[in-house]
Order: sequence, then C-alpha cells, then structure tokens
Amino acid sequence: MKNISKLIVGVCCSTTLLMTGCIDETFPTNGATSDQMSSSAKATEALLWAMPAYANKLDIYNQQPTEDPYGFDWGYGSIMHIRDVMTEDMPIVSSGYDHYDYWELNTGQGEGNLFPQYIWNYYWKYVQTSNNMIEALNPESATPVQLGYLGVGYAYRAFLYLDLAQMFEFLENDKTSPVNAKGNNVLNLTVPIVKEGMTEEEARNNPRVTREKIAEFIFSDLTKAEEYIANLALSIKTLPNLSVVYGLKARYYMWLADYAKAQEYARKAIDTGTYRPMSKDEWLSPTNGFNDMSVASWMWGSKMSKEDDVVKSGILNWTSWMSNEALYGYAGAGPMVMINANLYNRMNNTDFRKLAWKAPVGSSLDGKNIYINESQAENMPEYASLKFRPAEGNTNVSNIGSSSAYPLMRIEEMYFIEAEAVAHQNEGKGRELLIGFMQSYRDPSYVCTATGDDLIREIVTQKRIEFWGEGLTFFDVKRLNLPVTRGYEGTNFKEMARFNTTTRPAWMNITIVQTEKNNNSALDGYENPDPSGLYIPWLGSGN
Repeated sequence: MKNISKLIVGVCCSTTLLMTGCIDETFPTNGATSDQMSSSAKATEALLWAMPAYANKLDIYNQQPTEDPYGFDWGYGSIMHIRDVMTEDMPIVSSGYDHYDYWELNTGQGEGNLFPQYIWNYYWKYVQTSNNMIEALNPESATPVQLGYLGVGYAYRAFLYLDLAQMFEFLENDKTSPVNAKGNNVLNLTVPIVKEGMTEEEARNNPRVTREKIAEFIFSDLTKAEEYIANLALSIKTLPNLSVVYGLKARYYMWLADYAKAQEYARKAIDTGTYRPMSKDEWLSPTNGFNDMSVASWMWGSKMSKEDDVVKSGILNWTSWMSNEALYGYAGAGPMVMINANLYNRMNNTDFRKLAWKAPVGSSLDGKNIYINESQAENMPEYASLKFRPAEGNTNVSNIGSSSAYPLMRIEEMYFIEAEAVAHQNEGKGRELLIGFMQSYRDPSYVCTATGDDLIREIVTQKRIEFWGEGLTFFDVKRLNLPVTRGYEGTNFKEMARFNTTTRPAWMNITIVQTEKNNNSALDGYENPDPSGLYIPWLGSGN
C-alpha cells in the first residue's frame, strides 16, 4: 500500500499554500500584483488560458526528474476516469498496468493514502487558477474583454466546486455512519470554501461547509458567470460560454433536486446556440469518434496538442487510458476499458450506440463493429470500448493520436436532464421526452412503458449508456442513492471488483486527507469515514 507519509510529504500544497506557493504552477505571473495583472492585457489573457490548460496538467506532485509521474497524474480526464471506475459501468481488464486499481477495488481510500490525496490536490490547485482570475479583476473597472474573462473564471470555479461538493459530501450509505470515529456527525458536509482574497489565518481555520452553504456559494458564482460571460468575444469550445453556464445551472439544480429549475435551465442550454445531438457517423467514426471538438453536440471540451506535456509523455493522457486501439497506450497494453455486460444488454440492437463496444462472439452484432485496424479485433475482449478513438485514427504515433480532445459537456446531457427533471414532476411528459429523444437520435425502435421510480431509473440508464466514459454516472448514482451491482452471472468485472451494494456505495463519500488537516485545524475530527475494504466481492450465486 502506498502511504502518503512516505510518498508525498513536503510535496503537497495545503489550502493555505494554494493561496500563495502553488500559484507559479498554474500561470506565469512572476510575482505580479493584482493591479499589474488587471492592467496588462497579456497578463489577464495568461490567467484566462491557465484554466483550460490545467485540465491537462501533468504531474501535480512534481516528481523529481529521475522519477516518473504516477500513472493517474495527468489531469481532469483522469478524475473523470476515477469517477467512472467507482461505478458499475466501467469494468477494466485485469492487468498489472492498471493504476486505477485502488479506486476499482475500494482499497487505499483513507485519509493517509495517495489516492484521495490526488483528487484533493488536483481540485484545489485547479480552483486556484479560477481564484487568480477572479482576484485580478475588479468588475467596476474592468474592460468588456476583461469582464468576459471574469465570467469564465466564475464559470470554472462553479464547475469545480459543484464537482467537489458532490464528491466529498457525506451521504447515507450501507456501510458507514455519518457519525465518524471522532464522534462528529458529518452528514451533508462538503468541503471548505477557498476564495480569492483569503488570509492565511482564514485558510488555516476553514471548516467543511454544509450542502446549503456551498450551494449558495456556487449559485453566486453561476449568477456572476451568467452576467459577465456574455462579454466573452472568443468563440472556442475549450472555454465555457453562456450555454455552458446554463448547463452548469441545470446540473446544479439536479443535485439539489429542484427539478423545475433544472428543467428550465436544461431547456435554456438546448435553445441557446446551434448544438445538435451527435449522429451515428459521428459516434462511430474510426478517425474522429469522440475526439473532435468541432462536432455540433460538444458544448465544452478539453483539447490537447503535441506541445502539451501529457502528449509528450506518450502514455499519460486521455487517449492512452481511454482508447483500447492505441498501440502505444496503457489501455492497449493491458487494462482495456469495457462496458458492463448488463448495461450493454440493456441496449436494443437497433440502438447504434451498441456498436461502440465489441459485440460478444455469436451475438447478432458480432462482426459489425468498425475498427481502425481489423487485426486488432482479436486482441480485444468482448464489451471492449471503441468509443474514444485516437486522433486521426492514428494508433501508432503517440504525439498524433494523443493530440486529441474529450468532452466536458454535450448537448445530449441537457436532453436527459430535462427528461428526468420533467419525469419527477409529470411522469407522462417525462416519458414522452425520453422516447422522443431516443427515437429521433439513437434508436428508432425504442419504447418505454416504465412508471414511477422505474421510469427515473430507465432515463438514468440511457444516460449512463450515452455518457459512458465521460465521468458523469458517479453523480447520478450518488444523488439518487442507486446501488452498484458488479457481481452477477455473466459479469465481466474482475473477481476482486465484484462488489454489490444496497445503496449508494460508501466509497463515493471521498475522504478528507490528513495533509490538509495538518494545515487546516477546522477539518480535524470532521473527516468522512474510511470506506476501504468494507465490501466483500461477490463469489457467485452458489456462495
């Protein structure tokens, strides 16, 4: 077991240090003051681009030149992958190269371990990039261009805090009590709020806040983002725009179960801009499949180029881990990503999305998958993913194939949010919305007669299929208190990962790490219980 005390003492930045010492890692200010930054167009532009750049930040632990970065230390795409392997949707082929094994097997998730530490460090350093932007600009004196940048800063910060709140909030589950080992009740506690202008004293005594408190903070940021981002003249999908802000509001209201508001903002996102759901050819393209930001459904995404460190690394990037066809990547070398066999079987054969995963031998779709190189088919297990292709379909040259992109928000999500939000309020209309989307864009033969909770589960099931590998299922499982089922006859999960829960898993309440408590006294005694090892793998129906 890797332990924090041995691996990263002296490396990690605390909340306090994030306000000062880690700034140089996120943008090149060279000690400039906020006034200097706001008066320089070049400097404020540097602050702007620091935010999308950090999505693909390699090696936040700053390993020494003689040491390789950890296999999961390559940016926001890795965080998405972590969330996905914590659900029941993404089995991984057993391999010694699988650096996500600890999250899959629910081991090493306590406060003294590297794995929750990575999540904690990555997010707080990322938050700092948005705080830098917000602190540098005064809206009363900012130019229209700067106001647009400020809107981006607020949108990013809201996006990050919405993730943090949902990942760290303690919710009831089937294994751990909200009353922790110190006797404190942590139910609905999220994370501390770190914002621009905080003093070191404030940062060192900064408690976890309630769901209600952080919701107020996120709402304030989203409101400001909506106001200022209209000034953003740049039209590029690596930056959020007004539609994305509406999409973030839709996510926000779903988290809070305010379904009328979620419906409202999902529809606003759909109606703002010229987005449309992806076509069959776009989904299944062997050269541009889920790596092309120009696709009309992508509202917001992250793009990598051959100059980026993650691409130069050859193996620590999105393509390496998510494309089974990339011969130079981690996935292709062993830990191939698959879809849960049960989830795969929920799709009709007339649903073209089903062709994004390798069909089982002898099934009606066997032989109908499209590969970049047909010779690779025999090396892939059944249910292996073909969804995320290397850029240009290049499976051999890493700096080409990994100069790719991955989505942070697609318009299809808004259709699913709208359908679920409406179904919570009006069952019949919600079902109509689901059927309408599915028949128009995914499966002309789709039918749904589900009612009540079964209807909500069906909407979420289709959403899980749609966004497999895009890091969203975790949030739906946790907010709706859905169980995870990995152990069943015919499962394609490796034996030690075959956990079955009766509620949301305890491991979805991410733990507060010891290094942060060492620097922030208000967190001491208010940690989430360690879920490690609390579930026993399913051994078969006869056991």
